[in-house]
Amino acid sequence: MLKSKTFVKKTRAGGVLKIVREHYLRDDIWCGSEVCKECKDEAPVLQEDACIESNLCSYPHYLIPDTNVVLHQVSCLIFIFVLRETFIEREPGESANDRNDRAIRVAAKWYADHLAKKTNGGSLKVVLLTDDRANKEKAEQYGLIVYRCEEYIKSLIGNPELVDRLALQPDDQNEITGSKLLFPEHLPLSRIQSGIKNGVLLQGTFHANRDNYLEGTVFINREGEDINEVLLQGLQNLNRAVHQDVVAVELFPKERWVAPSSVVLQDDSPNDEDAEEDETENKLNPKSYISEAVILKPTGRVVGIIKRNWRPYCGMLSQSMIKEATRHLFTPADRRIPRIRIETRQAANLAGQRIMVAIDGWPKNSRYPNGHFVKNLGTAGDKETETEVLLLEHDVPHLPFSPAVLSFLPKMPWSITEEDLKVRADLRHLGVCSVDPPGCTDIDDALHCRELENGNLEVGVHIADVSHFIRPGNALDQEAASRGTTVYLCGKRIDMVPELLSSNLCSLRSNVERLAFSCIWEMNHNAEIIKTHFTKSVINSKASLTYAEAQMRIDDTTMNDDITKSLRGLNRLAKILKGRRTEKGALTLSSPEVRFHMDSETHDPIDLQTKELKETNSMVEEFMLLANISVAQKIYDEFSECALLRKHPSPPPSNYDILIKAAKSRDLNIHIDSAKALADSLNNATVENFPYFNTLLRILATRCMMQAVYFCSGMDSDFHHYGLASPIYTHFITHQEVRCYAQRASVAFHTQLFFKNKGIINEEGFILFVRKNAIIILIPKFGIKGTVFFDNKDKPSPHLIFDSEGPTLKVEEHMFRMFDKVKVTISLDASNIQHQRIRMALIEPVIPGVSVPVPDTKN
Repeated sequence: MLKSKTFVKKTRAGGVLKIVREHYLRDDIWCGSEVCKECKDEAPVLQEDACIESNLCSYPHYLIPDTNVVLHQVSCLIFIFVLRETFIEREPGESANDRNDRAIRVAAKWYADHLAKKTNGGSLKVVLLTDDRANKEKAEQYGLIVYRCEEYIKSLIGNPELVDRLALQPDDQNEITGSKLLFPEHLPLSRIQSGIKNGVLLQGTFHANRDNYLEGTVFINREGEDINEVLLQGLQNLNRAVHQDVVAVELFPKERWVAPSSVVLQDDSPNDEDAEEDETENKLNPKSYISEAVILKPTGRVVGIIKRNWRPYCGMLSQSMIKEATRHLFTPADRRIPRIRIETRQAANLAGQRIMVAIDGWPKNSRYPNGHFVKNLGTAGDKETETEVLLLEHDVPHLPFSPAVLSFLPKMPWSITEEDLKVRADLRHLGVCSVDPPGCTDIDDALHCRELENGNLEVGVHIADVSHFIRPGNALDQEAASRGTTVYLCGKRIDMVPELLSSNLCSLRSNVERLAFSCIWEMNHNAEIIKTHFTKSVINSKASLTYAEAQMRIDDTTMNDDITKSLRGLNRLAKILKGRRTEKGALTLSSPEVRFHMDSETHDPIDLQTKELKETNSMVEEFMLLANISVAQKIYDEFSECALLRKHPSPPPSNYDILIKAAKSRDLNIHIDSAKALADSLNNATVENFPYFNTLLRILATRCMMQAVYFCSGMDSDFHHYGLASPIYTHFITHQEVRCYAQRASVAFHTQLFFKNKGIINEEGFILFVRKNAIIILIPKFGIKGTVFFDNKDKPSPHLIFDSEGPTLKVEEHMFRMFDKVKVTISLDASNIQHQRIRMALIEPVIPGVSVPVPDTKN
C-alpha cells in the first residue's frame, strides 16, 4: 500500500518546489512468533516459550526497545520492526523524536494485542523498554508493560554481566562524578553555528598528540581560511575533545600564541578517578628547560563539540586501588584517546585481558569520560588477540566473507571461454612475467618487453582484471568496496576479495591463462613513448619470480632466454625513466622497512632485518608509475570533468623547518623553492666519513611531506603530484588509502615478539629527533626507533638545557644534536602489558649518572 504526502517549498532563488513524500506501507512483514498461525511466516524467529529469567517479568515475553535504547544500549540488545498496521503520521507541532516514541508505543500495543488474540489472552507478553520518562508514562497510560532498560537488565537472573554493558545516561553520569567544575561549559549548537558564520569561531577536526596528552591540534576544515591549524595546550583548552571529534575553537590573540611543546608526556597519573591536573603549564614547560627562537603557532581553545566521532576502543582495565570498587579506569591502546571510567563487577576476571569499551559521555565535572564495557577480546600479549586488537583499532574489516558474498563467486572449474577471447586481445604468446616479494600468492601485475620489427620496443604492464568477476552493486562488490584494499600484516593477509579470486583466478600465476587489463607502449630505446594502447587481454605468464630471482637472471651473463632478455630490457628502460623523473624534480625519499624471518612451527619472528632493495624493485616501481601516469592522462582525456585522479600537494615551507635545521647542523643548505631544488639539495647532501647521513636526511624529508589524496578532475584545477614531479597521476586500480597504520602496528608487535626472548642487545644508532627531555634514536640494523628519556621518576633528573634553534639538548656537560651516533641497549619493556615498548638506554657517550654500563648480551 502506497501513502503519499505533497507539499511545496520556497527555494533560495524565490521559486516554488513541489515535494512528494511517499511511504510504502508493507503488509508482508509477519509478526515472527511461533504462537501465531495467521501470519504467513514459514520460518518464525520468536519462540513460543520465550523464557528470559527476570525478577521483573516472570512470564514469557518479547522485548521492544525504543529508539533511545537502541541507540545507547546497543551493546545489550537490538530488535525493532515496522509494518503497515503501525504506521502513523507526524502530528502538527510534534517533534520527530516524539513522533518516533509514539510510533513505537503504537507498534508495541499492536504486537501485544496481536499476540493476545493468538494465545487467547495467554501468558506471552510484550515488554517495552525505554529510558525516556515521558515515553514511559505515556506507555503505561496506554496499557503497556514498560520498564527502564537498566531496570530490566538488572532484573536478569542468568546474565548478571550484562549490567556492565549498560551505557550511562546523562543523569547517571552526573551522579558518579564530583561536583567540582573541571572544564568550561560547551556552547550550544546555535551559538556555535552563529560564531562560525560570523568568523568568531573556527570549525575543524581535533587530532590529539600521541606523545603528549596535554596537547592537540585542530585542523581547520574550511577552504579559504588564513589559518589551517590551531594548537591547543592544557586540559582546560582541550575541553573534553576526543581524537577525531569535529569541534569549534576560539582563537587566542597573537600575544597568547605559543610553540608546540617538545616534551614527551604520557598520562600515567595514579588510578584515581578524582585525580586532577593542576600543573599543566609546568608539565608542558618545565622550569629546567630553556627554549629559544621558537616558531609560534596559532593557539586557541575548544568551546564546543559539533560532532562526536567516538567508536568502541580496545585497551585494558586499570583496576581501582580501592577494594571492592566497581568503578575503574580503562586505558585505551591508542594513546591519543583519554582514559575512560567504567563500572564493572568483573574487574578481577578482566585483569590482563584486552577488552572493548565505548564512551557514553564526558560531563564538565569529570576528569575522564564515562563509558561502559562492550566485550572481552582475549588475553593481552596473545598473538591472535593482539592481531584482533590492531585490526579493530585501525578499522580493518576482517570477518570471514559471508555466504551472500561467496554466492557471487564463479563456479569451479573455471576457464576462459571463446566469448572472452572475442572481446579481448590474445597476448598469451608474449613473454610475460611477474616480479614480487617471496611468498606472494596474490600476483596482481606482470610485465613484458620485446623488440618490434621496426626496431622499437613494446613494453606492457598487465593488471589482473578483477572487474570481470564482480558485477556492480552485488554483495561481492559491496564487500570489496567496504574493505577497499588488501591489508598485509606480518604473517597474515586480510583479502579485499575472497581467496578464490585473490590467490587464484585473479592472480597472474605462471603457466595458467588469466584475464588482464593491459597498458602497452611502443617506445624507442631511449624510453621515449611513441604510442600508448589500452586493452582487455588474455595472458599466460611464463614465470613468477621474486625480486632476487629476477635480479639474478639480469646479472647472470650465461642466461639469455626470452624472459631474461625481457627483464634486462625492462631494467635498462627503467633506469632511463627514473633518471628522467629525477631530472624533473622527482624525490627519492627513504623510510626504514623491515623483514621478519618466522619460525616454521610457532610462526614467531626469529630474525629481524631491514629490507634490501634491488634494481628489480625500482624496475617494477618505474613501470607501475608509468602505467599510472598513462592511465591518468587517458581517463582525463576521455572524462575531463569526472576523472578520478591523485595528487600530492607541495608542503608549506614550515614543514621543512626540522629538515633545514638538521642539514644546517652539518653546515649544509637545503633549498625548498621547488621539488627540483629539494631533490638536488638532497642529492648533494653528503658528509665525509658519514655515509648514512644522506639516508637519515631522506628519512627526515619523508616526514615533511603532505598526504597524497584522490580527487575528481572537475572539482580542482591543480593536478600536480609533487613527490613524483608529474603533472597528472592516478592509480591503475583506484582504491582506498592502504591501511598502512595497521601494517605498521603489526610490524611493531612482531618487533616486540622478536626482542621478547633476546634479553638485552647492544647496538649503534643515530639520533633522529631531539626533544626537551629525550632523544629519539633510529637503529639502522633493525629499522626500529626508540626513545631514551632523561627524566627518571626513580632518581634525580640530570641538568637539561634544550635549544630549539639547533635543536640541541645538553645533558649535564654533553651536547646532543640530530644525527649524532650513539650506542644504546635495546630490550623489551613489558612492565606495562598494555603498552609494551622497545626500551633503549644510553651506553655511549658516557655521561655519569645517566649512561648505563655495558651489559652482558645474548647476541
